[in-house]
Amino acid sequence: MEKQQAEIQGLIIVVRGHFNPIIFNPVWFSSEGLIRKEEAVKAETQIVNPDVVSFNLDWLRLQVTRETFFVETTKDSYEDVLRDLVAGTFKLLRHTPLTMMGINRHLHFRTRSVEKWHQIGDILAPKKIWNTIFKKPGLKSLSILESDRDDGLKGCIQLKIEPSARVNPGLFISTNDHYQVNDADSALGADEILDILENGWQESLERSTNIVNKLLENLDAEITSD
Repeated sequence: MEKQQAEIQGLIIVVRGHFNPIIFNPVWFSSEGLIRKEEAVKAETQIVNPDVVSFNLDWLRLQVTRETFFVETTKDSYEDVLRDLVAGTFKLLRHTPLTMMGINRHLHFRTRSVEKWHQIGDILAPKKIWNTIFKKPGLKSLSILESDRDDGLKGCIQLKIEPSARVNPGLFISTNDHYQVNDADSALGADEILDILENGWQESLERSTNIVNKLLENLDAEITSD
């Protein structure tokens, strides 16, 4: 696949733990100085109840359930702001038990042609076996897991590749840099996850960029050699 910038991209932070969703509303974030007051006023609130809270700002999508805290931005310039929002939230709620965190990047790349798009599918999932099972097999989704992290932390790294549902013809690539606390059963607060978020943030972003770039380089080399 030819090297290029993603047409659509997003950065997501997902934290697992035990939450009281109702407090995570725009007014609370504003009162704690985590978003501006004018942002809270203009927030597009979708759901607010004891089990789930969901609202959007012009740079942020947030949803909190009793077990999951999810935030996303699709604006490059707000990636560090997203991290600061999560870090600031759980510094205030330091006694909230957090057990897992994922730093996820979603990217949609356009391919030069439908032919190149099919080539990518054939490279990633050769059809020799599948042609004996289906008449016209095609790659729907491919996930690759790296279970041995190189930073000494508990967790894994996952790469997913699919046809893009938003760019046609295109390729969707997502990375999930997944972290777990050392002992989820005895997690009493947020400090372990906060430490990973603050000290490993830049390394995580660079890791996901390197993984995607290497994948694109390898695909490009395979297509060029045909």
